[in-house]
Amino acid sequence: METLQEAYLHALAAAARCSLAKPNRDRGIDWIVCHQSDEHVGDFEAQLRVQLKATYQVEPSPDLESVGISIANSQLARLARSPVINSSILVVMLVPRDIDEWIEVRSNHMLLRHCCYWRNLEGHPITGKDETVVRVPTSQVFDELALCDIMQRIGSGGQA
Repeated sequence: METLQEAYLHALAAAARCSLAKPNRDRGIDWIVCHQSDEHVGDFEAQLRVQLKATYQVEPSPDLESVGISIANSQLARLARSPVINSSILVVMLVPRDIDEWIEVRSNHMLLRHCCYWRNLEGHPITGKDETVVRVPTSQVFDELALCDIMQRIGSGGQA
């Protein structure tokens, strides 16, 4: 699942004209997304830290309003810090249980199933003993347009 989600992130980064960097050590951040523009405020490069989670426990559905994912409290504490200099988001991917349904390849396209959703966890409370269930709204689809919008907000001095 992790490899599939990383392929999804790579495809979005390419479409959004962003680059990706993998931190040397995993401290709760899987990837750093970078976007360079002379229009960014303060620095020519906007950066976004991304934590990836994937699950087949939730069946994708048009009626689904949010996806719940358990996060270790130590990891959530890092993602929920406030205020922050560099924004972090959680990206959750729903995948089919059957690995044979993950991708479909034809001569003119490759279809990846299903999609990712994102949430900025800055200020999110820790509520569980060891883990906290975080709800990620399905209205926040993580696609190339969402990534461009996030990077533009960060580049303008705001947060994800």
